[in-house]
Amino acid sequence: MKSMLTRTLLTITVVLATTGNVFSQENAVFDFLRIPMNARAAALGNTFLTMQNDAAMLFSNPGALSSLEGPAASVGFVKHLMDINAGYAVYGQEFENLGWLSAGVTYVNYGSFDETDKFGNTLGTFGASDLALSVGYGNRYDNLHYGAAVKLIYSYIDDYSASGLALDAGVSYHIPDEQMVIAAGLFNAGTQVSSFGDENESLPFDVRLGVGKKLEHLPLTIMLNFHKLNEDADGVFDRFKNFSLGGEFELSNALRARVGYNNEQRDELKIGNSAKLAGFSGGFGLSIATYVVDYAYNSFGEIGAMHRFSISTMF
Repeated sequence: MKSMLTRTLLTITVVLATTGNVFSQENAVFDFLRIPMNARAAALGNTFLTMQNDAAMLFSNPGALSSLEGPAASVGFVKHLMDINAGYAVYGQEFENLGWLSAGVTYVNYGSFDETDKFGNTLGTFGASDLALSVGYGNRYDNLHYGAAVKLIYSYIDDYSASGLALDAGVSYHIPDEQMVIAAGLFNAGTQVSSFGDENESLPFDVRLGVGKKLEHLPLTIMLNFHKLNEDADGVFDRFKNFSLGGEFELSNALRARVGYNNEQRDELKIGNSAKLAGFSGGFGLSIATYVVDYAYNSFGEIGAMHRFSISTMF
C-alpha cells in the first residue's frame, strides 16, 4: 500500500508540475493552490493580481474584493491533462457598514486509480482529490483596496488524507487619472494541520507584485505580474524571471479577447531547444445579458493543452 501511495503522489506531482504556475524550488504540499481556475485569469497568463470587479479575485487577490460593483458570482470548470478535472465556485458582495465578504471553493479530482498488491494483482480502485474552502474580507480607504482570505485545505488519496490552513492577503492601489493599478499580495502562508506521512511539508508560499494599465488610445489593458519573489535566486535579475504578461482587448461592449505569456512555464516546459507554444495562452469573454462566458486555452508545448470555461454574473 505504501508503494501505491508513493506512485500516486508522484503521478499527481508530475501533473501539477506541468500545469499552472507550480514550479517551485522546494517541495511543497497542496500545490494545486497555484493553479488558476478562472478562465479569464488563465487566458491572461495568470496576470490577475491587478484585475478589478471580478468575483474570482477572492482566489487571485482578496485585496481587490472591494472593487466589486455589486453582488457577483462565478463558477468554472477546468479540463485538465490526463483526464483530471477541476473547478471552482465563488460569491461576493458588499455589506453596509462592514465591507465586502466573499466565499468560494476550488477542487481537483484526479479520477480513479487501480489498486494493486506488490505482485501486480488488482485489488480494486481508489480515488484522489484536493479541496480548498476560502472566506475573504475586503475594504478600501480612498484609492487603496485591501483584504485577506482564510483557506481550509483538504486532500485525500484512498484512505490517506492531509489538511491545512492558509492565509492570502493583498493590497491594490488605483490611480484613476492614469487608469493604472498597482498590486501586491502574499499567498498560501500557513501550515499543514495533518499530513499524509510522519512529517509536515511546507505550503506553496508565494509573494507576488503586479501592475496593470489601460492604454489611453487603444481598447487594451496590459498587465505584468511577478511571482515567487520570496524564493532564493542567484542574482537580483534572476529573482524577477518568474513573470507573466497579459493583455485584454475590448473589441466591443459584448466581446473581449485575451492573450497571455508565462515566462517560468515556458522555461520549465522546454524540451531541448524547443518549447513550441508552451507558456502562451489565449481566450475570450462574451457578455450575454447579465452573464459573461469566458474561455481560456493554455499551451504546454509537447505535453498538450488545457481548456477552461467560466460563467460569471452580477446581481
